[in-house]
Amino acid sequence: MSTLNSLKFTTAKRPTSLPPIQHRRNKLSKKLWEQMQLAKAQQNGETFHTKRFKTVRDIDGASKTIEMQKMVRPWWFIAESGKVCLNIKYGTKVLEIQKGKPSVEISNPAELLTVLEVIKRAVEAGEMDSQIELASGAVRARFGK
Repeated sequence: MSTLNSLKFTTAKRPTSLPPIQHRRNKLSKKLWEQMQLAKAQQNGETFHTKRFKTVRDIDGASKTIEMQKMVRPWWFIAESGKVCLNIKYGTKVLEIQKGKPSVEISNPAELLTVLEVIKRAVEAGEMDSQIELASGAVRARFGK
């Protein structure tokens, strides 16, 4: 019993569900990870696809799950000035990181990965919660129609 006495016990319980804002942060963080993988693949001259599972019915009418490739579209583009610009998207909505400025200007394509990492850390730290909440509200409003 002396071994157990060296431990600190508590009444804390594991939460059964995540708060909605944490769920949204995780969703955006996952999409930023996909963009980072896409940027790495393009720098190496490769392609990047994520996998998703789809349930289909076969000829007999039985359901089965198949694995499909999902194309990841880049959130960055080349502006008229020749510099790379990056939009951050939540669903189909572009987030305004600063008021009236939805794009991040990057001087060269090599910095794209570091900018994505910085934004991912900011999302995970909760610095973009208000922008995520606005975009989430706009996405939810479309479902009510």
